[in-house]
Amino acid sequence: MLGTRRSVYGRPMTTLQHPRRVALIADAGFFVGPALARVLARRDHDLALANPEPGLVKELEALGAAVEVIDASRDLADPETAPALVAGTLARFGRIDAATAFSGQIVIGRFTESSVDDLHRVMRGCIEAPYQFLRAVVPAMVEAGSGQVLLLTSAAGARPTPGAPLYSSARAAANMLVRNVAGEIARTGVQVNALGTNFMDFPEFRRANGADDPEVRAKVEARVPMRRLGTVEECAAMCAAFLDGSSGFTTGQFLGYAGGWV
Repeated sequence: MLGTRRSVYGRPMTTLQHPRRVALIADAGFFVGPALARVLARRDHDLALANPEPGLVKELEALGAAVEVIDASRDLADPETAPALVAGTLARFGRIDAATAFSGQIVIGRFTESSVDDLHRVMRGCIEAPYQFLRAVVPAMVEAGSGQVLLLTSAAGARPTPGAPLYSSARAAANMLVRNVAGEIARTGVQVNALGTNFMDFPEFRRANGADDPEVRAKVEARVPMRRLGTVEECAAMCAAFLDGSSGFTTGQFLGYAGGWV
């Protein structure tokens, strides 16, 4: 007779019938990727990763996760990247329960001084990249009859952003793409949501804003209602709520993650 136990989410299941969920992280060496991989490994997920940061795979395996490293470009706008991620995940694990990707190409400057080249760059990074990822991941999940997708976009897509009008507009389009895709496939059991960040304490944001200088950082933090920058660890915890299988009744949503800025 099979014994029973309760999962971390309180659902009874047999000890011999507890398949680990499989999560695909399109870039495990950037932004929230490494922290999110750690959170999901602790929550009984096996992981398919592209570009993991040094030492991450051994760390995840020590947490009990099986890890597949997929050789794929960081450029999700490349039509070959996302299909390679999906194919590599399915070849190793035979399923994808959750998938997440970060995209974007920041283009700053006034609209009246912008060029068509600026427009093309921001569209490639902020629209083509998430399109390609969704186009590869969603059909596999629809065929399986379940799955969770989270796209990390930007809080700039939720409000006019002086100094970055093309970027803000393209991010808003990506957020609407998520809502449209989610609505189209909701009846299949696949969830698609977006989380938009800003004012995050990670090297690229600090460098882009000169916030490694304490005086500049103080000015940046003064723009945030919570008066600080967010950490990648707390952002990873929020992302996991959309990916770990604990909540199956939320789709087509955009969450601004920016300390009250949106």
